[in-house]
Amino acid sequence: MARHPRITFIGAGSTVFMKNIVGDVLQRPALSGATIALMDINPQRLEESAVVVNKLIATLGVKAMAETYTDQRKALADADFVVVAFQIGGYEPCTVTDFEVPKTYGLRQTIADTLGVGGIMRGLRTVPHLWKICEDMLAVCPRAIMLQYVNPMAINTWAISEKYPEIRQVGLCHSVQGTAMELAHDLDLPYDEIRYRSAGINHMAFYLQFEHRQPDGSYRDLYPDLVRAYREGRAPKPGWNPRCPNKVRYEMLTRLGYFVTESSEHFAEYTPYFIKDGRPDLIEKYGIPLDEYPKRCVEQIERWKDQAQAYRSAQRIEVEESKEYASSIMNSVWTGEPSVIYGNVRNNGCITSLPRDCAAEVPCLVDASGIQPIYIGDLPPQLTALIRTNINVQELTVRALMSENREHIYHAAMMDPHTAAELDLDQIWSLVDDLLAAHGDWLPAWARVKRKNEAA
Repeated sequence: MARHPRITFIGAGSTVFMKNIVGDVLQRPALSGATIALMDINPQRLEESAVVVNKLIATLGVKAMAETYTDQRKALADADFVVVAFQIGGYEPCTVTDFEVPKTYGLRQTIADTLGVGGIMRGLRTVPHLWKICEDMLAVCPRAIMLQYVNPMAINTWAISEKYPEIRQVGLCHSVQGTAMELAHDLDLPYDEIRYRSAGINHMAFYLQFEHRQPDGSYRDLYPDLVRAYREGRAPKPGWNPRCPNKVRYEMLTRLGYFVTESSEHFAEYTPYFIKDGRPDLIEKYGIPLDEYPKRCVEQIERWKDQAQAYRSAQRIEVEESKEYASSIMNSVWTGEPSVIYGNVRNNGCITSLPRDCAAEVPCLVDASGIQPIYIGDLPPQLTALIRTNINVQELTVRALMSENREHIYHAAMMDPHTAAELDLDQIWSLVDDLLAAHGDWLPAWARVKRKNEAA
């Protein structure tokens, strides 16, 4: 009898995300008999997720099975695929801290989960937990593939490849395909007629080509159309979130010649150009949503109360295909049927103008041999230069984690484009002190500092 895959979810209490992945998986015939092992430290969220998975199985009429665990290593035993989706420290207290402490220095952020002082702190408290998963995987499922959906994605991927290079891992985000869908919508074109190639780092990759298939089978460059639509006020069209009008990325297109794959609200805080103390005109002109991520967290928490009850009382849970890559990867590895995804992996020379050891986001061929990154070569020099400013911060954060040298945390903050544009050196040092003290036990022991009011 054919063996079915074992798919372990670490952080399975991220129920809506888990539901989307499991829904995709169970609709693929080769995966429909999978054992779904759900692990979370929150028993209530774990139980809610188990209810959802069992109803998905019943709705689809497949032979999959769900198991629940609070012990990580037991959940990982004999896994073929490990999906990781958690947020260490949650909205409260850690996200609130990442926003409120910098705000006392006049440093404003939008998302704070990838770069900047918020991204650095999130990396410091997240990577040790990812390393523990790697340690457990090497013990009980050494050939499993880790599908990592955790921010800060680039820091996480880099840190895993540094400490546990033998782990088969890929960092996954939906910004590449999601932005391509947005741009097709802005130009009133069917998404399935678009062809693109993207490369860079997570949240700062660029479409090196963005084209539309013509009736004769040839392809037409869409960049002139995008620039024209922006200058004529036809793009960007209103999106899902009225607080985020997406003007930053279009403005950068006119300056760089290429469109970046992550949203305007993210991109605004990866550069020194858009969020400046005393410049409300920039916030207004580009529609920059300060403190956006905390607002989303509050809204999601509120929505979940109703959603959890709806799932619990529903007889069936209908399943729509998501735009996540996870099920495509699993299907290709399991069956050998090839697919192409965009993944975050150790660069290893794929992008020749970026450091070999950084985490690059590139197209990858997936088949029975696993995830195989595709060679890109040099990026245009202006893109390389901008991306390097973000890699500096990622590299120093990883160096801090690997060496347990707290000085490198301050160095990472010094190199952050937005932080350095707003604060002087004394302010940066003091801010990092305050953030490390405020996060306390959420950080690894070597990174902690005493609060200012504590006795020495």
